[in-house]
Amino acid sequence: MSTNTVHPTTTLTPELEAVLKEDTDRRLRDLIAMNSKSRYARSSSSLSDFRLAIENTDVQTDESVLADFRRLVPLTDYESYRPFFDKFNSRPCKLSEVEDMFAPGLPVYIPLSSATTNRKSKQFVKYFRSQPYAHGPPPLRIKTTAFLFTFAYRDPVEVVTDSGEVTKRIPLCNQSSGVMRLQNNWSIETDDTRMGSILPGHVAPWATGFIIHHRSFLLIHALFALANTSLEGFAVTFLPYFIDMVHRIKEEWDVLVSGIRNGIIPDFDQIDHVRPYLQVHLRTDPQRADELQSIGPPLSYSGWAQRVWPNLKLLKGICSGTFAAALPQARSVLGPNVIIHNTWYICTEGLIGRTLNFEDTETFVIAANDLIEFLDMTEGETNRKILQAWELQPGMFYQPVSTTYDGLWRYLIDDVIQVTGFDPRNGLPVFRYSRRKNLELRLPHAMITEADLVSVIHAISGEDTVQVHEFTTVVDDRKFPQTVGFFIGITGDIGPNAKFARQKAFAALAATSEEHQIAFDGGELGLPTIRIVKPETFADYRRWRGESMKFGVGQIKVPVVLSDSKAQEWIAERVMMEL
Repeated sequence: MSTNTVHPTTTLTPELEAVLKEDTDRRLRDLIAMNSKSRYARSSSSLSDFRLAIENTDVQTDESVLADFRRLVPLTDYESYRPFFDKFNSRPCKLSEVEDMFAPGLPVYIPLSSATTNRKSKQFVKYFRSQPYAHGPPPLRIKTTAFLFTFAYRDPVEVVTDSGEVTKRIPLCNQSSGVMRLQNNWSIETDDTRMGSILPGHVAPWATGFIIHHRSFLLIHALFALANTSLEGFAVTFLPYFIDMVHRIKEEWDVLVSGIRNGIIPDFDQIDHVRPYLQVHLRTDPQRADELQSIGPPLSYSGWAQRVWPNLKLLKGICSGTFAAALPQARSVLGPNVIIHNTWYICTEGLIGRTLNFEDTETFVIAANDLIEFLDMTEGETNRKILQAWELQPGMFYQPVSTTYDGLWRYLIDDVIQVTGFDPRNGLPVFRYSRRKNLELRLPHAMITEADLVSVIHAISGEDTVQVHEFTTVVDDRKFPQTVGFFIGITGDIGPNAKFARQKAFAALAATSEEHQIAFDGGELGLPTIRIVKPETFADYRRWRGESMKFGVGQIKVPVVLSDSKAQEWIAERVMMEL
């Protein structure tokens, strides 16, 4: 594929810095003008000093407003917003109490965080945008895509007037579902008009998005994808969901092929509510069934997907950071010619970055949808400064600080990024994801970061040891001394050098900090333990966690550090061997 590769610059020219400052100031001014009259901005103690400073100013023209923002608005966290978010949980939810809460009007959807690091998900609100997270034209034209996104939602919040009239119904849903709905103007009131349709460019009927049973959701998407010979792309929230689907195809290969041959939707669990909408679109196709039968199920050889779908060009989904562990297996399934595209770097709080180059899954450029500032990681906790984009140094680490059109003010994101340069087109910082700030394994002698744990997995993963496609960790205190405990999911057979995996893991861990070697020599730290879980364990974890938390398909992530005791017990029960 021919694309114009963007090469970051390591320094900002005066001209580029001026462009960056002008664009940043414009966006900040627009954000202040839009949200400074919200209920949160008018009453939050976090903004009291800033509120007083701009009380009698014209925020669109007064030059002091931006300086006042940068001087007086502190970092905020979820707790400062919680009482305001909780208003949407009141019953009745009164218009007079929630209108203009964080931004003008009412939210269009309420996303719930995936609760990777907390037992309870956080609740945010999202307002209408005319071009939500809009991309430029993609370099690759795809006509037919299997979109593995859920459109299901929980009981909507009904906002009522003082007389009791319902003025708006706001769905509680996954962030990915909300973004898709917002981008395509799909309101919940018009869902019924789409239930019996396959939308242009889609493969599966719209109704597939309302299957909340994880396994059945993947299998119905797989059924319609397998039946379609002209499929050109897959789109998923996170790359492991594509791998989950491939494993489900292998499990139910004969059932899926039979369904295509006979034109009958198989009896998968919890699909009766959408079966009529699905059945009308599945045609009897013995020729396609014979083709599939001759190809055989996945995971038996490399490049399977391109034999099944000769026109397949693209798989897109989030695949950086810990999700990169699934890349080798995805590449094996897809073959060498299908592009894997990392869509963006996004969290429930907002969009942080977009991929700089289409085929580079690890390098991002800061998004210009909201305002992103940067907390300096080089200073101590009490002295850390909030820096502007033009003040950053390539090679240094920062935490994103987000001020959004959805009403967040200098909200500290719990991620750490490493700036690598600047976009030569507009000066925006270019960066790589480093780690989750609060996902650290705490041992008596040290804290082990997500990035360190990922480096250990990279060190032990290989054909001669074990090929790891997903993992999580715990503090393993089954024996003294305690150590890092890895639970891993693998592909293929265990290699001849697997017996050295624990030593390799320790060597990689010790390379991250000399403290680990000192602790080991002093009897304070043991060799890392490595437990291999049964096939499909991580897919089942996403299903189990989603069902237990009443989350839709596509939002649950497996955390790098598993801190919840019930989750630790759950995964320990699925160990099939220990190295």
